[in-house]
Amino acid sequence: MLTMSFRHGAVAVMFVVCLVSCGITINKEFDMESKTVTVLGKKINYVEHGSGKPIVLVHGNTGSLRWWSLVMDLPGYRTIALDMPNFGKSEALDVADIDVYADYVAAFITALKLEKPVVVGHSLGGGVVMSMAARKPELARSIVLIDSASPSGLKTPEANYPYIEMYRTNRALLKQGLAAVAPMLKDGALLDLLADDAMLMAGHAFSGNARALERFDYRGKAGAFKGPVLVLWGRKDIIITEEMARETAAAYTNGKLEILEEVGHSVMVEDPATYTRLLLSFIK
Repeated sequence: MLTMSFRHGAVAVMFVVCLVSCGITINKEFDMESKTVTVLGKKINYVEHGSGKPIVLVHGNTGSLRWWSLVMDLPGYRTIALDMPNFGKSEALDVADIDVYADYVAAFITALKLEKPVVVGHSLGGGVVMSMAARKPELARSIVLIDSASPSGLKTPEANYPYIEMYRTNRALLKQGLAAVAPMLKDGALLDLLADDAMLMAGHAFSGNARALERFDYRGKAGAFKGPVLVLWGRKDIIITEEMARETAAAYTNGKLEILEEVGHSVMVEDPATYTRLLLSFIK
């Protein structure tokens, strides 16, 4: 999402993967009533759909729960997507830090009394899930990391920080960045909504999340989680390299990498059918 290393230009943004045959309902999230729960003193906005085994969905940088709107209708599962603090309609924090975000996700799982959910993280959210699973491995049954920050973090060139700050007030530029990281997303209306949500992010988090990803270092620590891990990486990703994706999968005893040839950084909006197929195969 916005705070990544912009290999193909400053507009690249990190976000921080059957529709009929799998019973997926497009834009189902938009018909859901959002809820709030107080976690560690902050109100967290979330939506949920269905019933059954829980799946928690963690968005990436400049993201929101809306990034999961095409993939929440999974028969037999209760899917829950949240806005992390500093993002979307959740309350802001004074800091931007991956471990702090992970603490809130862990407390969110506890507050909703979810028993060993599958936890899915996208982009920066993958780093959040990695942090949570390493420090509290008992919380998750398995984890899925989509075009995730690697255990060695992610360095944003200093020359890109002025552009990152421009995103705070320049919606057109921000929308262009979102389009760059989801090149196969052809739904202009959804892209507009994602851009609207991105503008809700706490101002200090635009550069703050980039700095947080630079500090992030779970080399030698991520493997504390011993459960199954699925790593998804899109060949057209302009932020995360194949080397990073392989590093992430190799960090886990039970890690598996799936390379998706026809998508970029955000499979769940670019090719929801493929994301759904791979997720259901993994968790079943």
